[in-house]
Amino acid sequence: MKRLLLVLLLLAPMLGLRAQTPTLLHGTIHDGQGQPLPGANVFLRGTFDGTATDSLGAFRLETTQAGAQVLVLSLLGYEPQNLPIQCSGQPLKLQLKMKADRHQLGGVTIMAGAFEASDEKRGAVLKPLDIVTTAGALGDVAGALNALPGTTRVGEEGKLFVRGGAAHETKTYLDGLAVQTPYNGSVPSVPARGRFSPFLFKGTVFSTGGYSAEYGQALSAVVLLNTTDLAPETQTGVSVMSVGGSLSQVQRWERTSVAVTADYVNLQPYFGLVPQSFGWVKAPQTLGSSVSLRHRTGEAGMLKVYGVWQQQRLSLRQPNEQLSADRTVGLHNGNGYLNATFRSPLRGGWSLQTGAAFTRDDNTVRPDAARLQELEQSIIGRVVLTNDSAGTNWTLKVGAEGMGQQYRRTYQETSGAPTWNAGRFTERRTAAFAEADISLSDRLMARAGARAEYSGLLNRWNAAPRLALAWQTGANSSVSGAYGLFYQTPTNDLLRVSSALRFEQAQHSMFTYQRTHDEKTLRAEAYYKTYDHLTVFDPQRTTEASAYRSTCTGYARGLDLYWRDRKSLKNTDYWISYGFLDTRRQSRQDPVSAVPTFAARHNLSLVGKYWVAKLHTQIGFTASYGSPRTYHNPNQEGYNQGRLPSYQDLSLNASYLTTIGKQFTIIYVSVSNVLGRDNVFGYRFADTAAPDGSFGRAAVTPSAPRMLFVGVFVSINKNKKADLNTAPD
Repeated sequence: MKRLLLVLLLLAPMLGLRAQTPTLLHGTIHDGQGQPLPGANVFLRGTFDGTATDSLGAFRLETTQAGAQVLVLSLLGYEPQNLPIQCSGQPLKLQLKMKADRHQLGGVTIMAGAFEASDEKRGAVLKPLDIVTTAGALGDVAGALNALPGTTRVGEEGKLFVRGGAAHETKTYLDGLAVQTPYNGSVPSVPARGRFSPFLFKGTVFSTGGYSAEYGQALSAVVLLNTTDLAPETQTGVSVMSVGGSLSQVQRWERTSVAVTADYVNLQPYFGLVPQSFGWVKAPQTLGSSVSLRHRTGEAGMLKVYGVWQQQRLSLRQPNEQLSADRTVGLHNGNGYLNATFRSPLRGGWSLQTGAAFTRDDNTVRPDAARLQELEQSIIGRVVLTNDSAGTNWTLKVGAEGMGQQYRRTYQETSGAPTWNAGRFTERRTAAFAEADISLSDRLMARAGARAEYSGLLNRWNAAPRLALAWQTGANSSVSGAYGLFYQTPTNDLLRVSSALRFEQAQHSMFTYQRTHDEKTLRAEAYYKTYDHLTVFDPQRTTEASAYRSTCTGYARGLDLYWRDRKSLKNTDYWISYGFLDTRRQSRQDPVSAVPTFAARHNLSLVGKYWVAKLHTQIGFTASYGSPRTYHNPNQEGYNQGRLPSYQDLSLNASYLTTIGKQFTIIYVSVSNVLGRDNVFGYRFADTAAPDGSFGRAAVTPSAPRMLFVGVFVSINKNKKADLNTAPD
């Protein structure tokens, strides 16, 4: 036998019998904007040789096929491609692009508890321009997300309140790193806005519960902001608005892009034209600038650096403790934020994502002659390893985080008085997590994971299991469920007084049905959430650590409904969202368990957009309703027994596409609360009773019945011709 093999080896060259050398096909797949496409199928037609791109859009395929072959690319939401290649035994490096299929955009990705708007998943609910063109949102991410189910509009705050949770229970992540101060500074009765422009992001995921073990320190919800990679082209942007203006410059090279922006907002001219109910001493002014660097390394690596600096000032007159006279309240906020991330494929199917972020937030409030200053500094580091080929039917993700935080609060009664230390602390927190996506069958998927955290300040640790299941019930429908434990440290104003507290805890359970077909989406989700170890304190002893304890509980349960239709009505896109909420809790200064003041039992939103092709104009509207919220009325027995009027708002906007000097231009007009509804957000009561025993009150209302915004946005030096015949989508 050995002699026969030897003879065959010697005769093989003469007989033309050669051992076929495998051909290595490797590279990356991106979309038209240069963003990586994970999960794309890559295979040779007519063979069993195939693979899929990893989380960075990279693929690696080895084949023994020889000669001319056809490489097929496919991904839901993109046009399939057939590429002729030559397999010769030599490695073949490919940099490929896929074109989006416009007919498949606008669905909702099947994720328990999450609405996703991302280029990778093509499950867009709110894309960047969708956020900007949602009437009433005024380009604010939180304002647009408030039109989705699960939220309650709290007009005096302007933040996200999700499923009976307070605003601090919703955590914002930027490229996987937690943002400590996602909103601008504010004072009571003046709503805050988010710090980041929606155009920074290629995708926005809003998860209202049951989210991945990758994310922590959020009892109710997470907003995941994923920034763009390389800018598509070099261009200059000029914006002139009724409340200010901005300039931007983007420079694009082959593997690098740099963007620089400068923004200035001053509401004083606007307030001079439109009467305000507030006694403004200094109208809100904001000055800011940012720098964004993107650099592609290797085939699929990407380095991102983003830095932003903002200064904000305002001053107004508000009723004092007895409501008998006005006092002046001023705000000066300085915020700096730096975020740096890096991702790259490794060997053996692994990929690396790592980064760090630094925040410095200096917030000074001046009630009359007093001065209250809060200074917070934090640094966060993170490393995540993902293996998209850990097994035939499963993938693995593991990671670790570290956070250092310093907080200090000082108080000065007058400018010449001594400064009093009103509390300070230093926190060091570490976390680790592991999570696997498992394909149990062709129609059944599971995500199982766990997260553990340790707080040096609390000297405690926690363990949080997470589980999600998704079952495809038909070609266009699915059901899914999620369960998990979620932990969060108490807020800064509690920790500055007492660190002898526990992690606050929430337990999420939810069940979801979803059907997406022919650009129509129906989604229904029932949920039940319980709270444990909520912090409560005695409002008469706010400076005593012994008055604080982690002993209170709560619950939230309800049903969220969502319907979106982009096809039935020509040139029209609309969605309807409804949320039913039943919740009670005891936390902070609550003496008993009660419905919180920031929760409404019924919330309804109708958002519509209509494209008028002949006029190159998109017209939009948002109609919102919130059932009466509770408030505490000291003139009645009980707690949080009062009921506000219902919240109602109709907002309109229009976007006109044109050119100025051959440069693409959008003229945008928006009017909030067109009907002039007198919305009341709450009441401010006097601290002491009048001679007849009653407590006087003053209503908390918007600064004006309506808000008019006009903006002209010009893009200069764009290489591609302006398209005035397609709706801004």
